[in-house]
Amino acid sequence: MHQLRASDETADRIPHARHRLTAADALQKNVSDIWPDISRRRALVWFRPWQEIEREATTLRSFESMVVPGLLQTEAYARAVLAGGGLIPRNEVERLVAHRMSRQLILQREEPPRLTAVLDESVLRRPVGGPTVMREQLLALADAAGQPHIRVYVVPSTVGEYAGLNGPFVLATAADHRIAGYLDNQLQGQVVSEQADIAAILAAWENVRGETLSQWQSVDLIREVAESWQ
Repeated sequence: MHQLRASDETADRIPHARHRLTAADALQKNVSDIWPDISRRRALVWFRPWQEIEREATTLRSFESMVVPGLLQTEAYARAVLAGGGLIPRNEVERLVAHRMSRQLILQREEPPRLTAVLDESVLRRPVGGPTVMREQLLALADAAGQPHIRVYVVPSTVGEYAGLNGPFVLATAADHRIAGYLDNQLQGQVVSEQADIAAILAAWENVRGETLSQWQSVDLIREVAESWQ
């Protein structure tokens, strides 16, 4: 009978994100050096093309009108978003949460992409997961905005109609200056690269970015709303 080796038994077992970071710190290595293909192994097949673009991007510009961007979600918030509606089996929710957390490792690289995230103010006030989850999420969001490669802006609720009402999107720029876009929906995301499509998304980005509060005003608002979630 074939003897099961330790490597066979644990080949598909990847430590929790917090444990990976602890291990990497202890070994004085980058997480991606120890577990280089974590995200790929857990990615949904249809999401892999965008994930490759995201991993290679030098800049990311994200707009969200409903939820915190996935790259900035806490684990509890991500779980609440994915479990919402009860349409995804519990074990699948956990798999998707693990995948989302592992994607965030790109922001912890030695040379991370520059991320600019714009959120509608309603994102801060929607009770996803309850008050405790929301307070933790918004404080984490404000802390993330203090990092030199991350900027977070809020479109205040006083703004009426603007391009963001047409839905969320992400723009990724590669080192060679090529730009790709990502549009999300109820079934699966869509990667776009046609020049006309990119031009339309860039125009939408300029519109939503023009409606935001300043960086410091946005962070102040995020912290203020966080304290209201008691």
